[in-house]
Order: sequence, then C-alpha cells, then structure tokens
Amino acid sequence: MDIIALFSGGKDSTYASYLAKKQGHNIKYLVSIISENPDSYMFHTPNILLAEKQAEAMNIPIILKSTKGEKEKELLDLESAIGLAIKRNHSISGIVCGAVASEYQRSRVAAIAGKFSIALLSPLWHKDPEKLLTDMITAGFKIIITSVSAQGLDKSWLGRIIDKRAVKDLVILNKEYGIHILAEGGEYETFVLDCPLFNKRIEIEKAEKHWDDKLGCGRLEIKKIRTVRKADT
Repeated sequence: MDIIALFSGGKDSTYASYLAKKQGHNIKYLVSIISENPDSYMFHTPNILLAEKQAEAMNIPIILKSTKGEKEKELLDLESAIGLAIKRNHSISGIVCGAVASEYQRSRVAAIAGKFSIALLSPLWHKDPEKLLTDMITAGFKIIITSVSAQGLDKSWLGRIIDKRAVKDLVILNKEYGIHILAEGGEYETFVLDCPLFNKRIEIEKAEKHWDDKLGCGRLEIKKIRTVRKADT
C-alpha cells in the first residue's frame, strides 16, 4: 500500500515505519505534530522540530502541524494533517503508527483512520518490549535518550545511546521500579540519529542538559546537528 507514517523522530515511530517499508509498503508522507503542551497525551515533544531533518535524511516529504496540545482537541489537528496528506496523494490507503501498549493512542489513531477509510498498521502492537528494543539495535538503529522522568533514571541517562548494555540496565530498572522498558508510560523519550531508512546519518554538534533535582527529571535539548552522507563515513 501507499501509506502515511505518524512520525515523532523517536524510536517507536521510526521503527514502525521501517517495518512497514520492509513489508513492502510505500511511505508517501511523514506526519509530525508539534505540540505546545509538553505533557501531551498523544504526541512526543522533545526535539520534535528536528523531525524535519530526519525526514530529509530519509528523503520522504513531511507534513508538520502545530497543536496547542489540549486533550482530545489535539486529535482534530492530527486529523487535519492526515487529511492534507490524503488530499495530496489519493493513492494513500493506510497509516502506520508506533503504538506498543497505549490503547489510548492506538484507538484514537484507529478512529481517524476509519474516518478516511484507510487501514491502520501497528507493527509494534503488544510485542515484547525487550525484544523490540534489541531488534532495533540489531537492525542498525542508533537511538539517543533525550528526556527522562521516572525513578531509577538519573541525569546520566540524558544523551545515552541505547545499546545492549542500556537494554540490560532498563530490564533491571523494570524489575526494580516497574518502568516500561520501551517507555510507554513516558519514562523516557528518544531521538533516532541513524537507521536503515536514513540516507544520511545525524550527528549532534551541540546539546544542553536541563535537569531538575527536585523533580528528578530532565531533558536533552539538541541545539545543533549536521547530516552526513553515509558514503562519506
């Protein structure tokens, strides 16, 4: 099918897009929602403006839509962006999302897909979190942690690359504190620097950590990046 990919720049939406392409689907547009609300129920917010650079690295057109991030009302902005993609390309017959365990998110995307009579693809849905994360690494994904907000995740996790050692540490923290290994509860957020979908890899040239000792949470603000053709590395 010709499809749209809901895209945040994080690991789950990127990996779902990767799996959809492996299944033979053609990604015609990425759709990214830029929320003014950092606590949005639906949308990833850390470094979301860099999604455009990731789209450039994939050579896929992207539709960016702003939202105030008000619960439920923000879905109208998502619907508008999806509608715009379909208007631009009438061959679109599906949409892929990276939901793993959030029924709230998946059911709302499914409802919008139903309005446009297109299929919903959820290749990560209810898959084993540890295996998914390991599979991402095996597939060549380079993923960096850009925010943390859960007990057991301290400042040292900001900017950490998710490798096999990090997966083991997340499994331990899951057992100790109950955090979701894939952060479906918002325990951490990520940014994809490289993956098989990318024609160029992304390098961070400047970033700043913001940490709140009182709340025990923080974020990595990526201030400057560059893209490098893989043939040049």
